[in-house]
Amino acid sequence: MPPTLASLVHHSALKLTVRAGKERLDTPVRWVHASELTDPVPYMEGGELLLITALKLDAEDADAMRRYVKRLVGAGVAGLGFAVGVHYDKIPEALADAAAEEGLPLLEVPRRTPFLAISKAVSAAIAADQYRAVTAGFAAQRELTRQALSDGPEGLLSALASQVDGWAALYDASGAVVATAPEWAGRRAARITEDVERLRDRPAPASSVVGGEPADGTDGEDRVELHSLGTGRRSRGALAVGTASALGTAERYAVHSAIALLTLVTERSRSLYAAEQRIGAAVLRMLLAGQPDHARGVAGDLYGGLLDAPYRMMLAEAASASAGRARARGGADADEVDAAGVEAASAVLAEAGGDLVGGFVEVAEAAAARSGEAVLVVPDGERRLVVLAADGGAVVAACTRYAHTVGIARSGSEQGTDEDELVVGVSAPAGPVAAGAAYKQAEQALSVARRRGRVLVEHEEVATGSVVPLLADDAVRAFADGLLRALHEHDATGRGDLVASLRAWLSRHGQWDAAAADLGVHRHTLRYRMRRVEEILGRSLDDPDVRMELWLALKATASATAPAGE
Repeated sequence: MPPTLASLVHHSALKLTVRAGKERLDTPVRWVHASELTDPVPYMEGGELLLITALKLDAEDADAMRRYVKRLVGAGVAGLGFAVGVHYDKIPEALADAAAEEGLPLLEVPRRTPFLAISKAVSAAIAADQYRAVTAGFAAQRELTRQALSDGPEGLLSALASQVDGWAALYDASGAVVATAPEWAGRRAARITEDVERLRDRPAPASSVVGGEPADGTDGEDRVELHSLGTGRRSRGALAVGTASALGTAERYAVHSAIALLTLVTERSRSLYAAEQRIGAAVLRMLLAGQPDHARGVAGDLYGGLLDAPYRMMLAEAASASAGRARARGGADADEVDAAGVEAASAVLAEAGGDLVGGFVEVAEAAAARSGEAVLVVPDGERRLVVLAADGGAVVAACTRYAHTVGIARSGSEQGTDEDELVVGVSAPAGPVAAGAAYKQAEQALSVARRRGRVLVEHEEVATGSVVPLLADDAVRAFADGLLRALHEHDATGRGDLVASLRAWLSRHGQWDAAAADLGVHRHTLRYRMRRVEEILGRSLDDPDVRMELWLALKATASATAPAGE
């Protein structure tokens, strides 16, 4: 505690006597200042004990003393010390009455107590208080370190909350609450997630002070300090500390120690991260090579039971900007959404800063941290990564929501974008012995997502859907147009309807009567037209491969010319 007027009055060597303002002796004293100016206020900062001898004051003028004392109170002066036996044998009644009216503590300083002795006493008390704060800060640092080593972030938060006599919360990179101490602080921490997200958008290190909601049944509002965690451009998390009042020196030391320790916990060293990346890549290679037992041996406990339970393999890739333009033409994943939904999704997109694949990784790792699930993230080249996560778990759900959000934002964009797009392929549930098949499924889903202008496609959609949507590809349409061009040119001259006749005949599996009936012509007319198709194309309709190619070409050109919404 800093020195107070009461502690000076109780100082046996100073012999000070209280003449007014006894009810405010608990006021802290920031410093001691001696001044004989009739208006010392311009030179005061507030919190000082002002010492005077009334050399230039008319201390017996009641009106003058009321004005003098009122100015001191307005400046935040802690108290007034009056030296007796110099110019006045005792404190004039006008000054004592004015001090009593304003509630300003007035101390009588005996002749034998020099002002210097009071200054030394205050200075020594301030130094002792600072030393106690530093000592307490070091003790808090040791305790926080011990808790961090033994119980992790949760133990550290518990020790910090005890040190500051308040509560503490840890947030991950996405702004979600990871842990709180005490447990009842969870609701308070959740109420300021928007402030945490705003802090995350600022370059690290960053901090801010916000007001949180008080607990039920309490008065006033918590003072909450927010601090970013991490050493890179983007924060890796945030620490919130809630207290009833501003932090003291010792509490400040404790908070700074907690920030340093949590940064070490959340910001893993480059060498450790690189080692984990190499282990993950080795584990993935072994799984794809059909060696699950070797993969488990290399992974150890690093990925928990992930390699034994059914999992999903996700391939995320940074695609070219043309995917975004295709998506803007109506190929988005999402259903129709309102303007507010598009705006919210666009905010998530802007937050990723153009690195949508990096945002995908952050979402996966944050979901794993919150749920306690294991996740394997391995780069697969410069623009692609592989994510292995438990089927039906929080990681897969979070990644799917993120892709859905990206799809909404891109569908709401009026123009194309030159930035890379996110494309994700998800395999069906698989076990460790089927990792190779899961990778192939994810690749197939990824390829379909590219062609359809989708952000995310699951392999189940490909396996259970129709092959016709796969024909919606520029290369396939170009092939179909080239194959059927001669027939369209023939029909354009008015010499027969070969394209429609071919479509009817193929749809009826070569049944002449049924196809002729559909066209409303005689079967001999249809036979003649099919011979003309063979002559023009130079191909035999008896060849099943030719019939298959022609049918797919007809379907591809039909889907290209179909009206929107069909």
